Formats: sequence, structure tokens, C-alpha cells
Amino acid sequence: MTDTSARRDWEQRIGMPSDERLTGIGELAPPQDLVAEAGTGLVRLDWRPVDGALGYLVHRASTQDGPFEPLDHLGGDVLAVPHPPYADTMVEPGATYHYRVATWSDSGAGSLSTTASATPQPAGPAQARVVVSVDATTAPAPLPDVWRRMIGAEHFSLLVWDRPGPGGSDVAAEYAEALRIMRDEIGVRTVRAHGTFLPETVTVREDGGFDFAGLDEVYDRFLESGLKPVVELSFMPLALCADPEYTVFEYKAAVSVPKDWDRWGDLVRALTVHLRERYGADEVATWEFEVWNEANLEVFWNGTQEDYHRLYEVAARAVKSVDERIPVGGPSSAAASWVGALLEHCLAGDVPVDFVSTHTYGNAPLDMRPLTRSFAKATGKAEPEILWTEWGVTPTHFHRVNDTVFAAPFVLRGMKSAIATTDCLSYWVASDQFEELGWPPRLLHGGFGLLTVGNLRKPRFWALAMLSALAGGRIPATLTGDGAEAMVEALATATGSTVDVLVWNGTLDQSKIDGAAILDRTVSVEVSGLTPGRYEVSSTRVDAEHGNIQRVWQELGGAEWPDGRQWDALRAADTLPIEYLADVEVGADATASVTVEIPMPGIRSLRLTRR
Repeated sequence: MTDTSARRDWEQRIGMPSDERLTGIGELAPPQDLVAEAGTGLVRLDWRPVDGALGYLVHRASTQDGPFEPLDHLGGDVLAVPHPPYADTMVEPGATYHYRVATWSDSGAGSLSTTASATPQPAGPAQARVVVSVDATTAPAPLPDVWRRMIGAEHFSLLVWDRPGPGGSDVAAEYAEALRIMRDEIGVRTVRAHGTFLPETVTVREDGGFDFAGLDEVYDRFLESGLKPVVELSFMPLALCADPEYTVFEYKAAVSVPKDWDRWGDLVRALTVHLRERYGADEVATWEFEVWNEANLEVFWNGTQEDYHRLYEVAARAVKSVDERIPVGGPSSAAASWVGALLEHCLAGDVPVDFVSTHTYGNAPLDMRPLTRSFAKATGKAEPEILWTEWGVTPTHFHRVNDTVFAAPFVLRGMKSAIATTDCLSYWVASDQFEELGWPPRLLHGGFGLLTVGNLRKPRFWALAMLSALAGGRIPATLTGDGAEAMVEALATATGSTVDVLVWNGTLDQSKIDGAAILDRTVSVEVSGLTPGRYEVSSTRVDAEHGNIQRVWQELGGAEWPDGRQWDALRAADTLPIEYLADVEVGADATASVTVEIPMPGIRSLRLTRR
């Protein structure tokens, strides 16, 4: 079922940029006040943030004088982190490490800071400790649900797939069910997929017009889910390609520049008119139109950056010529690139841009607000939204990290970071019904999906479900202790009768995919400002023994695909049980304390309910 030539081509070209990026905004000053603090199995770094920075690139050396090299936590993509603090867990206790940090701008890394050094500590007789202090006296504030705005999915035409799928599955039915699960259990509102202009969805007629009958069938089925589509304007219909042989993926998506730029504009304009006529002008005005996918990589575009800017401008003007209300954006780039360059182009030519979109993997997303705010100031227009339209634990197909517990706290780290800096952080993707470089060869194969073939929930899914279960508004949660805020993090919310605390223990360091006992932590959650009385404490958790479908499959002796008995056992285990820990009496001090152990990787939710 798999054409390995598509995968070989991808692996040869995925890292090759299609063109050099523009200069950007120039170098910023290095961070000040860098501090390296020795922890148990880690070094915690902190520094003073720099105005205008998109992020920071941590460098490390084994001697005071260097050489200092960027610290690679093996995420496979952008190494710069969006903010301090940072936990270096790629260390050996007793060895001394030296650090410098560079500010990251749209031009890349700037000069290095002064040096800070530390020697990580070995494990002690008891687990290292972190305290989470939650203040329930504070009025709850809105918690931006950046994880709900959008989810990624394989091309929508899988909704009409009529052949047997991986493991004998019904591709169309499972894909549709996966979208419903994301809607109902996570609260997702929109879905982004490649391939609006695939051969099965759009035909270029001999008279020069366009036939959207295939797309109508696909969108009709998609819209039955109650979700909204992101209209990704990709890829190029073969009849419009300058080079029809320039393709990507097993399904041979054409990624060539157009042979006639006016015809590209005609296609986008005709699509926009057609969608408005079929689904209603007011409805379509609420859909984002995103121009292309990752044109900064050669594997997705055989043109230059200048060619992409032309592609974007022609498309954006075509959409706006039909309805000014429809939001349009790009560059939909890999590795957080080309955002500043697109904004510069739009500024110079007064080109419409309602949002900027980009992608990153293996890290929390960078802070693009300096670029969008600068654009808004220069134009006097509204600041473009920031949509990370692809994000995940790895950019690598069939990587085992996708099925592991390690990826679950990673998801929460990224989402918490994004709450302050973005409008959307869209996980890539919902389902392992995924064709790009070949269909799944077995149940747990390292697929990008939050859900397996068969729609079993992976640990990453449960991370989003636990985040979505937080009730009420956000209240302050302050962390202290060994690895606080750099490895162990938390979010807290409150209603009139409950306090929720979500705590996780994770690292960006993918050499620790299978965990590391030295990084396990004892976490004490102390909630102050409670009304005196009796509180029930309930909990859910994700770790090696809980919310981990991979463990269940291994215990069943899983090989490639489950048989009927194994499917029954897997579905019975596809749940996250609520555990009742204790009843706590809150007295005059208005404080409750609960202590739990959280392995690395691991997540623990706690809910205090007044009885």
C-alpha cells in the first residue's frame, strides 16, 4: 500500500530551503542577567527578556572559554525557545556546564550574553520537590483557548475515500469520527488540511473554467461535522503548473509555480465565488483562507521567495475582490520563517494580510508579536492575528515519540506558552488516517495523529482533554523548587465551587523519551483563599501506567494490527478514570494542601470541589 519513493524524496528534500529569507529587523542586544542554577539532573537557566525578541537560542560549552554551540534538544526543528526559564536536562550530574544565550530575531541569532555556569546535582535519597502555590482569592480571568481554535488533518478528500484502509479500516468513517471526537471532547472549532486543489476536488475545464463538484462533495461531508474549514489554497492544479512533474507526497500533490499567474488568480477568485454561493456569504466570511503550505522548503515549492510573495499577493487580492471580509494570510512557513519577509512585502505593496501563519515542531512556538505589532504601527491597520497552523512534538513522519507519554507534557508546555503570545496553536494532526508518506503499517507506528487508526486516544490527546476540562477562569499558580517553571509547570482555574490545578513534568530533551527517574518530582499543591469547609479532591493522570494506550497494546502482545479480542481490550482501556484522593477540611487558614508524585514524563490534574 506504500510507495517508498515518495518517502525517500521527502527525506532528501525536506531540509532544503527554496530560497534565502530577507534580512528582517536586524540584530537585538543579547539577554542580560543570565543565571544558571544547579538542579537535580538539570541546570535551570533564567535571564531578563529583551524587547523585540522572538525568542532565545541557548548555547553551551564544556569549558569557560568555549566553544559555545547551540543546545540541541533533538526536537528536529527550531532550537530557539520563546522565553525563559529553560531546563537543560542533557547533562551528567557532577559535570560543570557553561552557558551563553543569544537573542533570536527575524534575522536569526544575535551576539551571545555573558557566561553563567552550574554543576547539576545527582539524585538524593528522596525525590526533588516542587511547590505549586495557587491563589484562589484572585478574581478568575479568561483562559485563552488557543488549542481549540484549530486542528490539523489529512486532506479532506479522505472523507470520500472508498477503498480499504490501514488494518482493514474504513478510512472515511474513522476520519469523520476523529473530527467529531476533536469537536466534542476538545472543543475544536476549525480544521486545516492540505490539498484544496487536488485532482479529485477541482478540475480545470477545456473552456478555461473550473469544476468544483468534487470539492462540493468533500466540503458537504466535512460541514456535517459542525466544524469550519481553513481553506488552504494549495496545491497547484496540474493544468496550471509550469512543471506538472514537480510533486510531493505519495498522492503526488503538484507544488510548481503557475505557468500563468493570471490563471492562478482566476482559480482563487472562482473558488471564493463558488464557496459563497454554495455555503453562504456570511458563513464563508468566517473561514480563514491560507495561501499555500511551507513554500520556504524546496520540497513544497520550486520557486523563490519572491515567487511566493507573488503567489500570495495574487491570491489575497483575488479573495478580497470577492469579499473584503474574508480573512487571508500566510506564509504558512516551516520553522517559523518568512513571516517578517511577508509582512515587509505586504507593507511595501499595500497587500492585504489579516493573519500570519507559520509552523514549528519539537519546541514551544516563538513570539511573533514584535513583527505583527511593528507592521500594525507602520500601516495604521489592525494587527494581524498570529496562527500557528501546524505544531507538534516532531516534524518527522513515523517517529516513535508521537505515541509516547513524553509528548503529553510537551503539548501542555507549548499551549501554556502560546496562551500569552498567539491566537491559535493548531496541533498537527487529529488522526493517524494519514497518507502523506505512506499509510500506517501497524497500529502504533509513530503517526502524527492524536488518535490512532481505530480512534484510540494517545497520551497527547489526553493532555488536550485535561486542558479542556479546566473549569472557570484562570487564577495565579506560582511554582518554586527544583526545576520549577522550566520542567514542572502548572495552570489553575476556579469557579464558584471548584479549583482546578493541572500540573505537568516534562522536558524538551528528546533523549529522555523513555523517561528519567532523576527528573521525577514530588509536587505539593497548596491552594490558599478557600472558603472554610470540606472539599473533595479528585484527580486524573497521564504517565507510563495511566492514559497510555501504548502500554496496553504492549501488554496485549501487540504486533501489527489488533484482532477482535484485542480491539475489545483496547477500547475498554481507552479512558482516563477519575480517582478520588481524599476529603480535605479547610479551616480558618483557608488553605488546602495536596502532595502527589509526578514522574517525568507525566501529568496530574487535581480538582477541589466544595461539598
